[in-house]
Amino acid sequence: MPKKIYMDYAAATPVDPRVVKAMLPYFTQKFGNSAAIHSFGQEMKIALEKSRQTVAEVLKAKPEEIIFTGSATESNNLAIKGVALANKNRSHIIISSIEHDCVLNSAKWLAGLGQGRFEVTRVPVDKYGLVDPKDIRKAIRKNTLLVSVMHANNEIGTIEPIEKIGKVCRQKGVYFHTDAAQSFGKMPIDVNKMGIDLLTASSHKMYGPKGAALLYVRKGVKIEPILHGGGHESGLRASTVNVPAIVGFAKAVELCQKEMASEAKRQIKLRDKIIINILKNIPDSHLNGHPKKRLSNNVNVRFAYVEGESIMMQFDSMDVAVTTGSACASKSLEPSHVLLACGLRSEEAHGSIRLTIGRWTKGSEIDYVLKVLPGIMKNLRKISPFKKHKA
Repeated sequence: MPKKIYMDYAAATPVDPRVVKAMLPYFTQKFGNSAAIHSFGQEMKIALEKSRQTVAEVLKAKPEEIIFTGSATESNNLAIKGVALANKNRSHIIISSIEHDCVLNSAKWLAGLGQGRFEVTRVPVDKYGLVDPKDIRKAIRKNTLLVSVMHANNEIGTIEPIEKIGKVCRQKGVYFHTDAAQSFGKMPIDVNKMGIDLLTASSHKMYGPKGAALLYVRKGVKIEPILHGGGHESGLRASTVNVPAIVGFAKAVELCQKEMASEAKRQIKLRDKIIINILKNIPDSHLNGHPKKRLSNNVNVRFAYVEGESIMMQFDSMDVAVTTGSACASKSLEPSHVLLACGLRSEEAHGSIRLTIGRWTKGSEIDYVLKVLPGIMKNLRKISPFKKHKA
């Protein structure tokens, strides 16, 4: 292949040139602080509120319910910690066992405050990574404040039954938060129909720039800021607003909304081609995550007798970028907590790789990956310390 092949779109996407074009004026021509009352500042304020309106319409939310942040990690921290600290009459939080580390660690931080101030329950998932809404219902107590279940998993791509979970939370009078960093822009989201009270989304997962994200906060939800300063973003997120990045984020949202259906159809075709060929042509290979209820761009497979890191390095030497799991944890030698939660043994989790495709993935690139993978597996299994295996 004439150039490097990128199959790690779940970690970060390239910025769409149309997004870059929309952002450029806000670096040099339009540069005021959106909090200023002079004309330079008001020009930025107008751009900021227009972006808020664009994002709100896609989520079926009100503009004032959109809080712009710097990252999905910040949004998730604000959702979990902010709601917990603002509602002192309830102290129980429920999360799934496959949440992103920023949700897991935010909940862990609350539980570590001591004196039994907060208690966290992790609900299990099945072998596909699916949360059962019945388990959510069973876990809810009188003092339960918040349930947080991600919309689609960043590692295995499994799409959770968010609408059913939202219904349970609404019936029980419990706040419901979902991390939609991977799903927003790939599939329709209606915060009202799905019973969502708080939602996280990220720009750089959908062809926008890094440094911009959002937290949807339904009107009436009690929440405290975790950053304190000048009262930006309705007092919930102090810091000078990153207008160029937010303008880019809004443009990326607009583009994804227009192209969502056609792009999903194209990606599903490529995704299924990868899955079918790997399972057919590589002995002892298995799909991780749900075979049908999964993101249009996600392939996560495991191979017996080899380590995912070795496969990743072999691919990298051939100018193909894949990963072993979440980019945020890719340097960790620990097995994926997501795969362990799905019931895999440690060695099975270590033998997994994730390939995620995107807007610029070509069929010829898929063909190349499928062509070289059998050779990679054959060579690695020859030298595998785990078991002699004839590939």
